[in-house]
Amino acid sequence: MIYLIFSILAASSIFIIFKLFSKYDVNILQAIVVNYITASVSGIIAYSKPFNIIEILQKDWFYHTMVLGIIFILVFNLMAITTQKNGLSVAAVATKMSLAIPIVFGIFVYQESTGLTKIIGIILALIAVYLTSMKSTEGKPITKANLIFPILVFIGSGVIDTSLKFLETQYVSKHDVPIFSSAIFGFAAITGVFYLIYKVATGSTKIELKNIIAGISLGVPNYFSIYFLIQALRHEGMDSSTIFTINNVAVLLVSTLAGILFFKERLLIKNWIGISLAILSIILVALSV
Repeated sequence: MIYLIFSILAASSIFIIFKLFSKYDVNILQAIVVNYITASVSGIIAYSKPFNIIEILQKDWFYHTMVLGIIFILVFNLMAITTQKNGLSVAAVATKMSLAIPIVFGIFVYQESTGLTKIIGIILALIAVYLTSMKSTEGKPITKANLIFPILVFIGSGVIDTSLKFLETQYVSKHDVPIFSSAIFGFAAITGVFYLIYKVATGSTKIELKNIIAGISLGVPNYFSIYFLIQALRHEGMDSSTIFTINNVAVLLVSTLAGILFFKERLLIKNWIGISLAILSIILVALSV
């Protein structure tokens, strides 16, 4: 449970840092790329064994992390496109509602426990995610042409969480968790660096020191959010469907409350209903363990 709490706190701090990005006019792309580099280096530092690239290349999970790292950066860009075309709320809902994918995967593939209390808790969690995320009154219509973007964000985010569970279960040993996490972020960084070089070469962006500092500040909690989530998934006392439900809803809950306390955000009635349902869903899912 302690690993799950740490993962929630680390992931929630990411949203707080993102809020500060807009305040200080940080270039998101540059910060994200530096963030992935920082997260990858954090994993190497946390690795208890001597760093041996040949040995790492021979790991069963290595080439899987290559694909997963690329998906990381693609989903980020899809989130940005979704925000531009459909609004922030649609992007937030698509990202958080994706928790349904690893939940279904855990129940059907790993035969994880189900019960009335747990099922009710998961349903309430999905409703809570929707109500809490719909903070904006942008009113941007979702056209058929733009519908593909939130769908891809939903699928991509779900694939990331599901893949983490699958790889952790099948290939990753306890001692390899730091370097496994580092490899995922490393490939995301490599993909992002090539894209950033292209942007700089075409003159559409210019590297600034503040963006590098912002990326470093984001990278450390980003690494630990994944590291602690994987450690929580390894705990035998809790199913992955339970962990993903509690993690996603709690992150949304904590980040929303942080927005109220530190950024004076004003919520709609439906947001408060969502927060109440989020608390209830966490209690129900936790009691079903």
